[in-house]
Amino acid sequence: MANTKAELLTIGDEILFGQITDTNSQWMSKELDKVGIRVVRKTTVGDIREDMLAAFKEAEQRADIILITGGLGPTNDDLTKPLLAEYFGCKVEMHEEALTDLTEFFKNRGFELTPVNRRQAELPVCCEYVKNLLGTAPGMWFAKNGKVFVSMPGVPHEMKRMMTEYVIPKLQRTFKTDVIFHKVIKTIGVGESWLADEIKDWENALPSHIKLAYLPSLGQVRLRLTALGGNRENLRKEVDAQIEELKKYAFKYIYGYDNDKIAEAVGAMLKEHKKTLAIAESCTGGYLSHLVTTVPGSSAYYMGSVIPYQYELKVSQLGVKQETLDKFGAVSEETITEMANNVRKTLNADIGVATSGIAGPDGATEDKPVGTVWIAIADGKQTTTKKLQLWKDREVNIKAASIAVLNLIRITLLKSIEINN
Repeated sequence: MANTKAELLTIGDEILFGQITDTNSQWMSKELDKVGIRVVRKTTVGDIREDMLAAFKEAEQRADIILITGGLGPTNDDLTKPLLAEYFGCKVEMHEEALTDLTEFFKNRGFELTPVNRRQAELPVCCEYVKNLLGTAPGMWFAKNGKVFVSMPGVPHEMKRMMTEYVIPKLQRTFKTDVIFHKVIKTIGVGESWLADEIKDWENALPSHIKLAYLPSLGQVRLRLTALGGNRENLRKEVDAQIEELKKYAFKYIYGYDNDKIAEAVGAMLKEHKKTLAIAESCTGGYLSHLVTTVPGSSAYYMGSVIPYQYELKVSQLGVKQETLDKFGAVSEETITEMANNVRKTLNADIGVATSGIAGPDGATEDKPVGTVWIAIADGKQTTTKKLQLWKDREVNIKAASIAVLNLIRITLLKSIEINN
C-alpha cells in the first residue's frame, strides 16, 4: 500500500482579501481522508500569474494529487485554465463535447450562449474533460509523470458533485491507497503539557503506523490516534487496544470519544446514578445551564437554575447571608459554598453547583484580578470548592468556568463510584 498525498490549491484574490470563506478545502479533506488520501498542504493563491505557476510547481514536488478550485470563469481575470495549459505545455482549443454540454445547459434554462460564455468550452488539449452537471465551468484532469492535477470550479455545490461522481472514483482507480483510520479520545481537566508527561511511556510505545496528535481547546485536550494500514477493521481493533492501554495512564481525564461532548458525558453519568442537578450561576450568566440543556433528555436530571447576578438577589432568591457577602464578597469561597448548598436545597436536587467570579473586563480588585472565578459542588454530604485563575477575556472566562463546573461534577461522581465500590 502507498501513502498517497494530496495538496489543495484554492485560487482567488477574494479569499485572500477575506471577502469569502474557503469551505471547499475542509470538505475535500474529509472526503479524501475517507478513501485513504492524505492532504499534506492547503494553499491559497491570488490571481497572479507568477504566484499561480510557482504554486503548481511546488505542489507537484510535495504531492501525488493536486486539486485546484477557482479561477475557471470566462473573464480575463480567471487565469487557472490558461496557466494550466502553459504549465503542461499545450494549447487551448474548443472542446466539442464541452461545447455541446454548455449549449444544452444554457438552452435548458432559456438563455442564449454568449461569445464570452462560449469560451468556457475551450480546454487545454492535454487535459481530460470533466463534466460539470450543475454549472458552466468544466473541470479538467491532467496526468503526467505519475502526478495528477484536477481543476474544478470554486462554487461549492458544483465542486462537490464533480468530486463525488467523477474525481474521487477516478482517483481510487488511479492510486492504490492505504486505509486511514482516526479515533479521537476526549480528555478534560489537564493541560496539554501535563497530559503529555503523564502518558509519555504509552506514547513512546505506540507502533510506527499509529500516530498521536494533541489537539488542545478550552479546558480540554483531544488526543487523535491516526492509523495507516490495509484493513480498516484490523486498524480499529489495534487502536481500541491502544486506548485500553492509555486508560492505565489517563483514565481519570478521559470522558468520551470522537464527537462526544462533556455536557453529554456528565448527563449520562447523572442519569446512570439517578442524580438530579440544580445550578446557581453568577458570572457565567446562564451559559452553564445552556450547556446542560443542549443535551436531549436533560429533563431527567436537570431541576433548574437560579441566576442571581446582583447581591440583593443572591440574598433574596438564593438565601446567601448578607453578612457573608459583606465580609467576603460575592467572589469568595464562603459565598460560593452557600450558593451551591442553597440552590440544591431550594430546587430539591441531589447535587447543587455554583459559579461566581470576575469575568471582566471590569470589576477587578487588587486581590481579585479579572479571571478570578470560584466554583463549587455540594451533594448534601460534602462541599467541594475550587478557585480558578482564568484569562482577561470575558467570553472565554464564561465558557472556561462552565466547562470547569461540568468537569467538577464528573470528578465528584467518579469519586462517589469509587467510594461505593
